[in-house]
Amino acid sequence: MAIDPNPAPLGECDSPAAVLAFARSRRALADRAEGELLEAAVAWASMHSVDCLDDAACLPGAEGEVAIAGPGAPLVTEFAPLELGAALGMSSDAARAMLGEAVELAHRLPKTWAAVRAGEVPAWRGRKVAANTLSLPADGAAYVDAHVWSVAGKIGYAALDRLIEEARVRFDPAGAEEKRRAAADRRHFDLDTGRVSFGGTVVVDGELDLADALDLDDAVARGARVLGELGCAESLDVRRSLAVGEIARRQLALDLDTTPTEVAGLSKRCRPRQVVVHVHLSAAALGSPSDGNLHLARVENTRSFVSADQVKTWCANPDAQVIVKPILDLADVDHTDAYEVPDRIAERVSLNNPTCVFPWCGRSARRADTDHVVRHRHEREGPPGDGEDFGETTDPNLAPLCRTHHRAKTHTSWTYTKLDETTYLWRTPNGIHLRRDHTGTTIVT
Repeated sequence: MAIDPNPAPLGECDSPAAVLAFARSRRALADRAEGELLEAAVAWASMHSVDCLDDAACLPGAEGEVAIAGPGAPLVTEFAPLELGAALGMSSDAARAMLGEAVELAHRLPKTWAAVRAGEVPAWRGRKVAANTLSLPADGAAYVDAHVWSVAGKIGYAALDRLIEEARVRFDPAGAEEKRRAAADRRHFDLDTGRVSFGGTVVVDGELDLADALDLDDAVARGARVLGELGCAESLDVRRSLAVGEIARRQLALDLDTTPTEVAGLSKRCRPRQVVVHVHLSAAALGSPSDGNLHLARVENTRSFVSADQVKTWCANPDAQVIVKPILDLADVDHTDAYEVPDRIAERVSLNNPTCVFPWCGRSARRADTDHVVRHRHEREGPPGDGEDFGETTDPNLAPLCRTHHRAKTHTSWTYTKLDETTYLWRTPNGIHLRRDHTGTTIVT
């Protein structure tokens, strides 16, 4: 059935068939736009290939070259994905992935790429194929391209994975064997601290060796039983979860640290609970719990919130060591003549801006560099240029930038202005302006 390119507006669709016709036309329009977006990414990569490095908006020798696609594809300049991502409203990492898959299609999967450009294969399916061939040698990618291009719009994930594995075995036996060994040992133990429930709990997922699993199960069962004998009225499942915490703190079963510690005159092998959390509480949350209100605490580490009572429970644990740091006035301003940023100022900067302030970046400020927005004389050789002043080490001139975006700001023509403690106006090398504040990033005129 042909798709009507000009269906009736949605408000005029008075039948199910009309609504479906409208939806199919918009789906076709979106697919066409996604394909054109990939073509734009290929053109962008071509403009930022190593052959054009001298014309790139960067300082000579400061920007390197990176391989974003498989062997044989052209290299691009190191910071090429940053401005593309900013223009498209995505993070630098997401832009790098899209750019790499576009280059992979154009240079190593030409038949699949032609099908994408002709509209025979949706762009997202072409990207799926490209993402899976990035690690293949050139002849392996050509093998996949020859066998998949005609069915790329229909093939399922499982069939595609089998075809790619066949290509890997045929053309990269060493890589296939390495992957086989890695797949044979999928043991892991993950704690998803990035998603904390309101009750202060996290999901734990793991795959263990059978012997280790039996030992752990025995230790957890024994811990739950002991807690019950000591008067814990919680259910068995809850006691088992509490027992895991006791094992982690006291190493009842997994006693890998043989260094004795003197506690209350007795020698015991245990490790004090050392969990560092940055918790933000209101003054009311520290008061009496009898006010009938539910108070929240924001946990900076995981960007989540829990109840204030849960924080009190953590701190009340007899093994917990609570360190109270002085409260910082976030509106305060300090100054130093030195280039190095004092801890007190750096702490206030990261509290005002919990993440890197580059457009759409979400990396934690506590693992970022503290950047001088207007460069300090320590960063310059010789006097400042006409109309340019040196910056100072003071709160209004500091912002957190992750290492990648700090280097881009230092070595390319990315610039930004700090409007207030949480608002920044960025300018890309090609003149796009973006406003970054506590609500996120927006492109401005």
